[in-house]
Amino acid sequence: MKSFAYERAASPAEAVAAATRAEGAKFIAGGTNLLDLMKLEIEAPTHLIDVNGLAFDKIEATPDGGLRIGALVRNTDLAADERVRRDYPLLSRALLAGASGQLRNKATTAGNLLQRTRCPYFYDTNQPCNKRQPGSGCSAIGGFTRNHAILGTSDACIATHPSDMAVAMRALDATVETLRADGGTRSIPIAEFYRPPGDTPQIETMLMPGELITAVTLPEPVGGRQIYRKVRDRASYAFALVSVGAIVQSDGSGRVALGGVAHKPWRVEAADTALLRGAKAAAAQLLASATPTHQNAFKLPLIERTLSAVLSEARG
Repeated sequence: MKSFAYERAASPAEAVAAATRAEGAKFIAGGTNLLDLMKLEIEAPTHLIDVNGLAFDKIEATPDGGLRIGALVRNTDLAADERVRRDYPLLSRALLAGASGQLRNKATTAGNLLQRTRCPYFYDTNQPCNKRQPGSGCSAIGGFTRNHAILGTSDACIATHPSDMAVAMRALDATVETLRADGGTRSIPIAEFYRPPGDTPQIETMLMPGELITAVTLPEPVGGRQIYRKVRDRASYAFALVSVGAIVQSDGSGRVALGGVAHKPWRVEAADTALLRGAKAAAAQLLASATPTHQNAFKLPLIERTLSAVLSEARG
């Protein structure tokens, strides 16, 4: 691990000011992803700003009947919250499908959204990777691609986003609240939060330098049967080959988002409408732009079968 400076921020304004002042600065809270990347010298921040002391660890009701989840709320606490379990069970189930109990106890809401890909080529510093070293090339393209993306890819990157929580947040139409370096605030719909890889896959979100996530808000509950199903190589502590987060209403309408298939949680609104016609029709909409390799083409029928199982469970 390379040497770095460390400071504890006493206020949100102090945190963003420090991030703006120090080139190569990073915020740190739970550190469950960042510290691993620093040990491997994939990430090498020159300055760490500890934000654990900021008052972002509450889950509060919003005036419109939704929830405001502080950026520092730990995954375990969020999954166990009575309001989340009652009104947003999709979120609770997605959180419990991720990582391990020990990691969920440390990982934060903001950190979960910002975790980086688990592409093996990204983690292997002997291999070219445009996310790790822009312009060096993508070793996954033409390499072993079983776990890689089939949607939203580019000629520069075919990595997937690993978050289970983000899939639920996308189905629930969450909004990411931030504080900018100039003191202004933003509310970014999660549908717009992740950037497509394009020619700059190292730039993964819409956050600007020094911008700090302060909370994630959920709109009022939509009801329905809410199910998260994750297909993986082993029963625990494994990232999704594919995952399906769905909200199904009594009339058969609903929402569906996918994980393990793209650089972001994947949702196509036309697929929501197609749920009324069944899993095959919805999957056709979700996968209309898919570009699989011969090694991960199995994800196409797997998504349809998983969605079919989810719909069957939702409809009893």
